[in-house]
Amino acid sequence: MAMKTHDTDTREHLLATGEQLCLQRGFTGMGLSELLKTAGVPKGSFYHYFRSKEAFGVAMLERHYAHYHERLRQHFDRADRTCREKILDWYQETLRQYCHQGTISGCLTVKLSAEVCDLSEDMRSALDKGAAQVIALLAQTLERGMAEKSLNGANDAQTQAQVLYVLWLGASLQAKISRSGVPLESTLKHVEQIL
Repeated sequence: MAMKTHDTDTREHLLATGEQLCLQRGFTGMGLSELLKTAGVPKGSFYHYFRSKEAFGVAMLERHYAHYHERLRQHFDRADRTCREKILDWYQETLRQYCHQGTISGCLTVKLSAEVCDLSEDMRSALDKGAAQVIALLAQTLERGMAEKSLNGANDAQTQAQVLYVLWLGASLQAKISRSGVPLESTLKHVEQIL
């Protein structure tokens, strides 16, 4: 039993360390030697946990989205705000983080989407699945907002959720490219209008 826990802890440590390195350097910029050295894990043990760097990347993305989805679910389940306010708060938090740190940080979608989609079909698929989960959660929140009358019901919730996600992702990527919060500010204003 202790070996199983140790294996799980080591695997989790490798994934957490890899996520931080990928957020700094990207997936291709993160070497396995650097990952293992930073994590303090012996070189030969990587393949005990992952069959390849690509399999590691998929597991890392799945872990990232599981944590992100849980945080977003908790945010959208808050009882002290309307659904409209919760969605706007989600955008506002990205803008606040950008203004505070001067960068989009902590988001593997923003960091890796353009980099890995042409390199790895499995990682592209993990990114797509993660985004679909976020969109589904947004759609549920939109439906609840329509029921509580804090959001207008003029659009299909699934389509509107897709648009809201694409606006958020596009604004985040453009803020990263331009090194400016203006794309996030403009998008937030637009989202306020369409909600």
